[in-house]
Amino acid sequence: MHLVPAERADRRSIDGHRVCDAVAAIGEPGHVRTWADRFSLLAEPHRLALLLALHRAGPLAVSDLAIATGMNDPAVSQALRLLRTAGIVAGEKDGRVVRYRLTDSRTGALLDHCAPGAD
Repeated sequence: MHLVPAERADRRSIDGHRVCDAVAAIGEPGHVRTWADRFSLLAEPHRLALLLALHRAGPLAVSDLAIATGMNDPAVSQALRLLRTAGIVAGEKDGRVVRYRLTDSRTGALLDHCAPGAD
């Protein structure tokens, strides 16, 4: 059980080799936290709808996203602000219009599994 942290090494194990495999699969706590945060962003239906729209339709303005998702403009802006802060989307200004796009490829890969017909 060479991968078990020292503070847990004295615990009785049934399948020591599987415990080591599990420890390796979990990885560093920071890595787990990063993925948990990413999943929490996807767990809210309105944010997930926005991300699916951006992933499949490409760059869209707030008003277009509001129409597509059934949300109002301020709610879309607030959700995009959160997603932008998390580094998942970015806005690109074109004159007076800002179009948002998905920038995180790992989130895009997750969204591929959430699209209609991916069940």
